[in-house]
Amino acid sequence: MAEKKEKIPRQPIPEQAPGVRKHNFNEVPLGYSPETARLEAARCLQCKNPSCVSGCPVEIDIPGFINFIKEGDFGATIAKLKEKTALPAVCGRVCPQEIQCEAKCILGKKDEPVAIGRLERFTADWDRAQGEPVLPKIPTKTGKKVAVVGSGPAGLTVAGDLILLGHDVTVFEAFHKAGGVLVYGIPEFRLPKAIVQSEVDYLAKLGVKFELNSVVGRTDTVDELLAEHDAVFIAVGAGLPTFLDIPGENLIGIYSANEYLTRSNLMKAYLFPEYDTPIVRGRNVVVLGAGNVAMDAARTALRLGADSVRIVYRRSRAEMPARAEEIHHGEEEGIEFHLLTAPVRFIGDEKGRVKAMECIKMELGEPDDSGRRRPVPIKDSNFMMDTDMVVIAVGAGANPLITSTTPGLEVNKRRYIVADPETGKTKKPRVWAGGDIVTGQATVILAMGAGRIAANSIHKFLTWGW
Repeated sequence: MAEKKEKIPRQPIPEQAPGVRKHNFNEVPLGYSPETARLEAARCLQCKNPSCVSGCPVEIDIPGFINFIKEGDFGATIAKLKEKTALPAVCGRVCPQEIQCEAKCILGKKDEPVAIGRLERFTADWDRAQGEPVLPKIPTKTGKKVAVVGSGPAGLTVAGDLILLGHDVTVFEAFHKAGGVLVYGIPEFRLPKAIVQSEVDYLAKLGVKFELNSVVGRTDTVDELLAEHDAVFIAVGAGLPTFLDIPGENLIGIYSANEYLTRSNLMKAYLFPEYDTPIVRGRNVVVLGAGNVAMDAARTALRLGADSVRIVYRRSRAEMPARAEEIHHGEEEGIEFHLLTAPVRFIGDEKGRVKAMECIKMELGEPDDSGRRRPVPIKDSNFMMDTDMVVIAVGAGANPLITSTTPGLEVNKRRYIVADPETGKTKKPRVWAGGDIVTGQATVILAMGAGRIAANSIHKFLTWGW
């Protein structure tokens, strides 16, 4: 009788202790060792019809790369990953694997799923540690030129896909660093800037050109790019701050999440005095919202020296859109959650600085358009909350700069660009769009998926015509 194989439990990832990490901006998870990665990879069942792949917007061969890890062939592992993604170190850190690939893992039906994201991260980190990344073969040049507007996850994916198909690609980025939301929106402790830069450098090694400090809509228009390129892909994200339109919102000490995180991340206010970017360092901070951006802002405020940080959210915990891991990390670090609570107005002191916020208690009613239960105010439940700094993280809209300077580009009622979800094509010939500028704020991997779809469509157009 064959000996029963011992079941391998899902391997935990080592992390900085909460009491230590809340005082620094170093990355929280520390990553797998080669031995732990191989042990975790051995849990994969190597399904003949792997459902995990269907849960990946960029269709990575998940059993394939995991099998190479199990065998200890990490060079083959990274080569397999790079067949489908130019951003493995990013995806391994910030993609919501728990609701995508790992949610489809067969092991997860009776046990914990394979830690696909952690294994992807391990492989990308191994590759970076080798000094020179594994580079795929670049095909013969086609002579076709593509302009990519925006260097976030959608734009970088299109650039990576099309350069490997032989087309010339130039990425136009408004900021002084490439990476889009990966560098201005996601904090160092969740996604180190050096890792994003290494992914950008990899694309540059493949031949992608980057034009930084280039504000399309001002320095160039889309039509001017079309005059010099065969196709244009718009991937400028959703970077227009959303506010609440309640009294006192203009008081000193109230930030949009966009500004707060951009100052801290891209402009490195967290490294003061090495970088002297000004930022209010509240002692008693309130963050409005409960998505990943809200969690990033709250955990940043804690690391900038706040004595207390509170998340205020008008729905219940079940409706919080942030990743479970981010909520868990925030709780470990001491962030307080005030749920079923909404702000009514902000109160300032004699110098025009915020000192308090009036709130009202909420209860959940019937579901709204989002599918979540609608929050309804409870009459006469108002109360005051002291605060000296507020970050508003309730979503973002579409910056009108591109759409207002591009005739023939159709937008919807929320001012997002209208694009065919099957191809990324817009109503303007030779122009594609994808990511948050089409869908509104979503995840990094969904933006990458939109980039993959658009890249395939652009390639077909460059090869066979519109």
